Amino acid sequence: MADTTTETRLSSALRTAARSRLCRAAAVLLLVVGGTAGWWLSSDRGAAYPRGQVGFATGVPGGVYDRYGQLLRGQVARVMPGVQLKLDNSQGSLDNLERVTTGQDDFAIATADAVASFNGTGKPQLRAMARLYDDYLQLVVPADSPVKRTADLRGKRVGVGQAKSGVNLVTRRLLGAAGLDPDKDVRPAPLGIGDSAEQLSQGKLDAFFWSGGLPTAALTNLSDRMRIRIVPLGELAESLHLIEGGGVDAYRAATIPADAYPHSEPAGTAVATVAVPNLLVTRADVDPALVQGITRAVIDSRDNIGNQVHAAQLVDLRTAVYTDPLPLHEGARRYYISIKP
Repeated sequence: MADTTTETRLSSALRTAARSRLCRAAAVLLLVVGGTAGWWLSSDRGAAYPRGQVGFATGVPGGVYDRYGQLLRGQVARVMPGVQLKLDNSQGSLDNLERVTTGQDDFAIATADAVASFNGTGKPQLRAMARLYDDYLQLVVPADSPVKRTADLRGKRVGVGQAKSGVNLVTRRLLGAAGLDPDKDVRPAPLGIGDSAEQLSQGKLDAFFWSGGLPTAALTNLSDRMRIRIVPLGELAESLHLIEGGGVDAYRAATIPADAYPHSEPAGTAVATVAVPNLLVTRADVDPALVQGITRAVIDSRDNIGNQVHAAQLVDLRTAVYTDPLPLHEGARRYYISIKP
């Protein structure tokens, strides 16, 4: 009987000691986790950025800016809790720059040539966060069109982009480089990509210009509905630099790969054209912590977004900092410094 009582007391003591050790271990674990959480929240990946809704100007529905913005909004929501990107459609680059400088939006995408030519009163406040991908200039006609080069557009009904778009800016320069007066020698239609594609399919336009990443969904969809051809523009690349405002090395000769639009004609043919880089822009007075976080989200999301917007695959850390003609925002500069080996 005594032995049984002793065993019972010993078993109870062992259980009590075990519980005590478990409690101490749990307390230590909580301290470790708490300390780690504190480190995470205080790091540059953490939560030290302003919360709330911030405006992001994209572009016309169906364009690459629009789709890129939709995908980036999801990425920001995942990696920056409490920040919501409010996407605002616009006419394009010049409209975006105006929206940022007036405070309607805090972030936008714009082409380098549009930035160089922008004359808004808030231009000195503009800053860049990253060089993204290049836009390719594309002159689209029906496959059986007699238009073989830009000069053949004389007298034709031509979609030239909306008034505040980067498309309109570069289209006017391209027409001038080809010896055409954009107001007199063609019948201009100030339309976005969606309306231009629709009117071409209905025979209401003879041609339209577009400046966008490759491939542009609206053109892919158009090529599925009708036979189209992309007219070469490469011969005008050098001439663009001779036109007033066309400098700052914004333009370069480029090639549209043969597989960009598989259903365009002639099939399997690459097209010489002109490209211009896109910049992610903001204002100097936007909080550096917010800018640093958004810049990180843009760079880190390259592969995920690139699966759906192929142009985004070209975002590259080696070239992202080359944002001429804009200086880097302080928040973006901090990000690039933080990832140096």
